[in-house]
This record gives sequence, structure tokens and C-alpha cells, in this order.
Amino acid sequence: MTLRLCCPLAAWIFILLVPGLSEGGKLLVVPMIGSHWLSMKEVVQKLAEKGHEVVVLKPEVSWNTGDKHNHAYTVKTYPVSTKLEDLDNAFKVYLATHLKSMPFPKNVIALHNIFTYLFESFYAQCKELFSSTETLQYLNQSSFDAVLTDPFFMCGATVANYLSLPFVFFMRGLPCNLHFEAAQCPSPLSYVPRTFSFNSDHMTFFQRVENTLISFLELFYCNAIYQDAIKFSSEVLQRDVSLIDLLNSASISIMRYDFVFEYPRPVMPNMVFIGGMNCAQKKPLSKEFEAIVNASGEHGIVVFSLGSMVSEIPMKKGMEIADALGSVPQTVLWRYTGEVPPNLPKNVKLVKWLPQNDLLAHPKTRAFITHGGSHGVYEGICNAVPMVLMPLFGDQMDNAKRVESRGAGLTLNILEMTSKDISDALKAVINDKKYKENIQRLSDLHLDRPIHPLDLAVHWVEFVMRHKGAPHLRPAAHDLNWIQYHSLDVFAFLLAVVLLSLFISVKCCMFCCRRCCFKKGRKSKSGKSKTH
Repeated sequence: MTLRLCCPLAAWIFILLVPGLSEGGKLLVVPMIGSHWLSMKEVVQKLAEKGHEVVVLKPEVSWNTGDKHNHAYTVKTYPVSTKLEDLDNAFKVYLATHLKSMPFPKNVIALHNIFTYLFESFYAQCKELFSSTETLQYLNQSSFDAVLTDPFFMCGATVANYLSLPFVFFMRGLPCNLHFEAAQCPSPLSYVPRTFSFNSDHMTFFQRVENTLISFLELFYCNAIYQDAIKFSSEVLQRDVSLIDLLNSASISIMRYDFVFEYPRPVMPNMVFIGGMNCAQKKPLSKEFEAIVNASGEHGIVVFSLGSMVSEIPMKKGMEIADALGSVPQTVLWRYTGEVPPNLPKNVKLVKWLPQNDLLAHPKTRAFITHGGSHGVYEGICNAVPMVLMPLFGDQMDNAKRVESRGAGLTLNILEMTSKDISDALKAVINDKKYKENIQRLSDLHLDRPIHPLDLAVHWVEFVMRHKGAPHLRPAAHDLNWIQYHSLDVFAFLLAVVLLSLFISVKCCMFCCRRCCFKKGRKSKSGKSKTH
């Protein structure tokens, strides 16, 4: 009898003591393909380790998303007709368009068309998700507590609205300032630069004019890009929806930046900032890389990578870069898988992969040549390595502008740069102490924080799962129309009161004047009649 009582008691003690088992939730993750998944994966992994049941929903064909053999979380795939070659070709065309010099406005039209094409190529997979009866049945029967998603391609937002679940956004940002507009967050055009404006927060008069014009164009630009998603989401949800409708119900928006890097601006209470979450602790280098670094001597090394998505560039541009790299005494570790430039200097080592964060953390690293992606930029900041930035597409131009405006690096236009430009920039960030001092100051500020960004992100996802959302953080602005939000009805009412008061005052004055004039007139007439 005693044994029977002890066994259930021991089981309950075990359940209560093991973290996560007693209060684990169930989370659906709808990631975005490519490099966006890399930092989200860390949050997913941590949530699964804490005892939550995490399901990553992804197409059978995708980039860098999920691992069917991962034991921490479950990967649920759905069938798609897209082939990996189709995705690769779409991205190659997208990249090639950015590397082609074209006059204005032809370049703007070309970039808009190719981005729309790329978006439609990937959003086609979302349509196939909703065509999979087996997948929809699984989602409807799984009783998830919340959805974690990157909303860039809108599929996750559509899924969350379809399942009527609270959802958390995990992102760097969205085109056209949508992430702030959907949250009803003020974005003053006088000091908050719009995406793709390449301005800092200290703008001249004409830059503010440019910023205002961009804000007017954004509405048409993004509606054109996302029109396929808007139309399809309306069909799925069986109601007319707009871009803002898809996004404005997010419980929490986890933003992959902080205000050491980003310009200060107004934010909303449901926005959480986790910049630098991807900065891992330094790990020992492999023997191969350790040997290369040690052989560099007193000059040290330069780390060169254009991100996880781009590992080769046109030969002409590659030869210009190779020529410039040969002008510095440092050993350059270049992540590159394309055709080897014939003029490759002896101090440049081409590698198919490199441990970027571990190399940047090494005391012999003198500079970091990067495309300006948010992951790479934050690794540069965390490890206090000055940067030469060669932005290619997306938010990379704006990221580069932020680094440059902080005095932590120099930006080059990849279409116009020459070997001399690259050489001069690289020598400047290595030899001019101000760049190292500025990046060190940014690093010190960034690392002086009360909680690690990964723990902060995990906390807020768990918060939404526990409380079924975060409605207390939702501002009343969502319930106001445009006229009410800007108090135009109040101004109209006050103006009417002022005008009415003026009208009454004028009428009273006119009445009094007439009365006075009328009395004077009667007196003068009566005086004249007496004289006669």
C-alpha cells in the first residue's frame, strides 16, 4: 500500500521539479526562409528546451528552415510544387538586378518588379499550405496556444488570423514602415527616416522633403507588392482585409535591433527590442582557422563575408575586390564559393564557410567587410570590430547608414566602387583609431544590459502563450478612425466654436453700432425740427 502511494507522489514531484513539464505550452512557428530563420531558430530551440511543445511549419522545399532530425522541436512540412532550383533562380535574378547599374527611374521600376516577382514566388508556397487539407486539419486540431512568425511574406500573419490565435512577430522590420503603422506608432517625418531613404535622423530641409515624398509613395508601393497576399488572405479569412488588418492584431512585436544601433524614435508598449541576440559566446577556433590567424603575425586578419545568402559575385567585381585586398598587409579570410578571381593575392584565403562570430571575437581581427545584414552588423558591434560595408539589397543600405553615422565604419556603393575605394576604406578603418574607438563605445553600450536578448525574447513569447495575448498593451488608437486619431473632429469643432463666437460678436457689435447710429439720427432730426 505504501509503495503504491509513493510511486504517484514521486511522479508528481518529478513533474513539478523539471522546468517546463508542469506548465509547458504549445507553440506554432511559421518562419521566413533564408537568413531570417537563423536568429528565430535560437528562440525556438530555447523554448523547446524549456519544455514547450514547439512545431515549426515549413514547406517541403525551403532555405535554411528546420531540421526533421532535431529532437528539441517538431518540424511539420506541407507539400509544394516549387523546386529548390526555382527559389535559387528567383533569388539569383533578384541579386543580379541589384548588381546592375541602371539610370533613374528605370532602376526603381526594375527593382519594384523583381521584388514583386520574388515575393509572389515565395507566397505561392503559402497558397499551397491552404490547399493542403491534411495540413489544415492538423493545424485546426492541434490546439496551439500562440503563433510565432516573421511577417515579411505575410503567410504567418494569415495563418494566425485563420486560426484565431494570439501571435508574436519576430522581425527586423517591414517595408513601408508597416510594422510601425500597423501598431499605431507615431513616426514623425522630421527625424524618423523612412526605409530606403538612406538618411540619418539629422536631416537637412531637402532630406525632410525627400522623406515626406517617400512616405506618400510607400502606401502605393507596398499595396502593389502585397496585393497577391491581400487578395488571398481575404479569400481565406472570408472578409475584406488590408495589410494593416493582417498585422495590427499582433500581441507582441519582437524587433531584432536596439537603440545603440537604431536611431531613437517613438515606440509602442508591445514592442520588445532584442538586438544582438545572435551574438554567441566565443568558441575556440578549429585548428585550420587558428593556424591561419596565428600565421598572420602582428598585422592580424580581416574577415570578409557577404552573408549566408550571397557567396559569389560577378567576376569583374570580384577582381576589383581581390585587387584591393592585396593592398593591405593583413590576411583576409573571404567566404566565397564562386569562380576564383585570376588576380587573387597571396594574403587572401578563400573559404566556403567560416566561423564568423568566433573570428570577429579574436583579438587579431582588425576589420570586418560585410554586406550590412543585421546579423553581421550586430556581430561586428558585439565584438567591437570596425566595418567596411558593401550593402546589396533590402534593409542593408539603411543598416550601413546607421553604422557609418555612428563613426563605426565606412559604406561603399557596390555598383560604383573601385579597387582604390575599397583599399582606401579598408586602410582607413584599420589605421584610423577613431573607428575602433567608436565601435568599442557602441559595443560597451550594447553589452551593458540587464537581461540577455534571447531570454527577453523567450519571456515575451511565453507571456503571450500563458495569457492568450497581451490586450492590455494594445492602444486605444486601434479603435479610432483617421479623423478621430488626428483629432480633426475636435479641431473642426473648436474652429466652429471660434467662428461662431466671432460671428456672434461681430453681429452684436453691428447691432450696437446700428442702435447708436439710429439714436443719433433721431436726435439730430428732432433738433432740426425744433429750429424750424
